[in-house]
Amino acid sequence: MVVLVTTSPILSVAQTSTENETYSGASGDTVRVTLVSAIERALDISPEVRASVSKADYSAARLSFARSSRFLTEFTATSAHAFAPAIDNPNNTPIDRLYLDPDVRNDWEDLSAFNRVEFEALQPLWTWGQLGSSIKAAKAGVEVDEAGTRMTADDVAARTGELYYGLLLADALGRLTREAGDIVDQAKEEIDRLLEEGDPDVDYADLFQVQITEQEFLQRVIEVEESRKLARAGLSRQLFLPEGQSIDPNAVVLDPIELTLLSLESYQQMALQLRPELDQVSAGISARDALVDVARSDYYPKLFLGVNGKWSYADNRERQRNPYVSDPFLSRGIRAGLGMRINLNVAQTRAKVEQAEAQRSEVRFQGDALRQLVLFEVEEAYRKVLIAFAAVSSREEALLISKKWLRDEQINFDLDLGDTENLVKAVQGNLTLQAQREEAVHDYNVAVIRLLRQTGQLMSAIKDGTLLGL
Repeated sequence: MVVLVTTSPILSVAQTSTENETYSGASGDTVRVTLVSAIERALDISPEVRASVSKADYSAARLSFARSSRFLTEFTATSAHAFAPAIDNPNNTPIDRLYLDPDVRNDWEDLSAFNRVEFEALQPLWTWGQLGSSIKAAKAGVEVDEAGTRMTADDVAARTGELYYGLLLADALGRLTREAGDIVDQAKEEIDRLLEEGDPDVDYADLFQVQITEQEFLQRVIEVEESRKLARAGLSRQLFLPEGQSIDPNAVVLDPIELTLLSLESYQQMALQLRPELDQVSAGISARDALVDVARSDYYPKLFLGVNGKWSYADNRERQRNPYVSDPFLSRGIRAGLGMRINLNVAQTRAKVEQAEAQRSEVRFQGDALRQLVLFEVEEAYRKVLIAFAAVSSREEALLISKKWLRDEQINFDLDLGDTENLVKAVQGNLTLQAQREEAVHDYNVAVIRLLRQTGQLMSAIKDGTLLGL
């Protein structure tokens, strides 16, 4: 029986059977998993989670880039290598006065190696918040992608849990199908025997009815067997098991998860605090606020310190010691000073600010809509748990009544007081109710997992051991 309590302030999730927390292979070709070990393996190997982690890593690298931009925003060095001509000095003019001789020319028949190195450094001193806001935006971007990773992990964990319980349901229906086959065979043998003995209470109508039931059973066997294969394939694909390796759940019986249910308002408050989607929105608004500040900084001049220098050398050239004369093949120099840069296109700056503000408003409106969606999703999941719980309770009560009916029919039949048709109906009803009970338990467990997912508690329930499943 499932126990559902709505007054306790404590949330606890546990499985009625004992748990083996390990992920292990029962044999070389079969892997036995628990609910938790299946989810943990899926999270560890899922390419969806890894892709989301890679996206978060990219954002972290972008944050590092933004932080590094605070110092030496521009720092480059360029080198050039070629050949330089010598000097043709026909008048033997003194070396330090070559620039005064109009007959001095470049001698392109006498070449030597030429090397030039230039460097430039730019250090921002005051940017009206551009650099700081860029860092804030990048940091918020990291938070957005980290929340996205948690959201992806929640989806993978919930999907794996549903596949796990789907496999348990398929196995349970398989057992019931085999049991139904045994009962149909026994019924056929018993009716054949009574017909041969000439029992007046049995006729060929009873035999035909059992034969029709047998054909329905044969169809059901194929459906159940294919469903079992599909369920195993689904969980195996989710866990990325190698080809040829099968999977089996560690549980033998499909038991309902025990859940101490809180009030709807409590779950909704948990969701508003824990759902990663809402964390994404909050971080997204922070990022957009920072980007608005970045756009506004273009209204004001930026102060910077700049340094640049160059050095060039050719072996067959002579330096001219005159501040008004320079030789591009033989020179050196360095310049440093303060500078100011401002974007004079105010219309473009205003448009950029308006774009950033519009994007910020978009995220805020999306956040308002998302909060309402989260509240609805939690309420939907909560009420489905209540419905599923009621279905489990109803099926279990009906199953108890069916077992009593079947037991009475079997006793009457053994005492030759019963009716074969009533016995077959009792057997069919009992098996049908058993199958419906298994399906109700499956639906209930899936509803619990979805409730935990919608309230943002699924991963914490897995990590702290309050979600156990065989």
